[in-house]
Amino acid sequence: MPRRPARLRDRLLLPFAVCWGLAAAASPAAAGATTGATGGETVAQDGGGQIVDLELVLAVDTSSSVSPLEFDLQMRGLAEAFRHPAVLGAIRAAGDLGIAVALVQWSDNRNQFVAVDWMTVREEADVLALADEIDKVPRFLIGGGTAIGGALEFAMRQFERNDVEGRRKVIDLSGDGRTNQGARPGPIRDRAVAKGITVNGLAILNEDVYVDRYYRFNVIGGTGAFVMTAADYEAFADAMLQKLVKEIAGVPVAGLPAPPDLQAGPQVGHADRPPPSGAAPDM
Repeated sequence: MPRRPARLRDRLLLPFAVCWGLAAAASPAAAGATTGATGGETVAQDGGGQIVDLELVLAVDTSSSVSPLEFDLQMRGLAEAFRHPAVLGAIRAAGDLGIAVALVQWSDNRNQFVAVDWMTVREEADVLALADEIDKVPRFLIGGGTAIGGALEFAMRQFERNDVEGRRKVIDLSGDGRTNQGARPGPIRDRAVAKGITVNGLAILNEDVYVDRYYRFNVIGGTGAFVMTAADYEAFADAMLQKLVKEIAGVPVAGLPAPPDLQAGPQVGHADRPPPSGAAPDM
């Protein structure tokens, strides 16, 4: 399949501007780190955990509602976003310890897959190596229902199996639909928040124009949690860029109370409560 040419707006929202002019803040690779077969620096350690500014799990929807072209647009959009200079600026704004990133694909409750295992990134070469890995990721899961609860459970487990300790932990979940299979996401989201994990969402509106409201009340949670929207998969790259800069640099998102009529249950007969701990309105 031919790849869509890199086409990314350079316009960022004002809060992100701080990330552009920051001076480089390098820190040497932690002793004991190894270079994995996938490229870039892995987080394997011989002994104590490596401290990083952020542990970030990117959870990408590969359920039956996602066509091959739409999957390709997601991967290209993620790779483009990491190649943008604003992301390196965000990493430097977060601190001098770098960030650790893993990419997972998810569909129904029994189907999740680690597509890019944990990599630490600090400098431009690290970020570009991560982008290259994402750019060549195949689709490991084809078809299946939309089990956001299962995706969150799987993403949570990824924090337990690495050898890093993040000052912040974030799950970045993107998708175009509501849960239609497996456990309701709300209680699992609550468990993540109780462990100090923030869950953010990128809602793609091509299938359901109100899915961002569903994410707001049933998926996101934790300190500064927010929902970003993309009108369709063509707009995914721009939305993901802004989302990554915001969550990597820790740009605060103001939370506002929402009227009850915006709440949406995950499936017929169920309705989760609004998100806990500082969840923000849909963007």
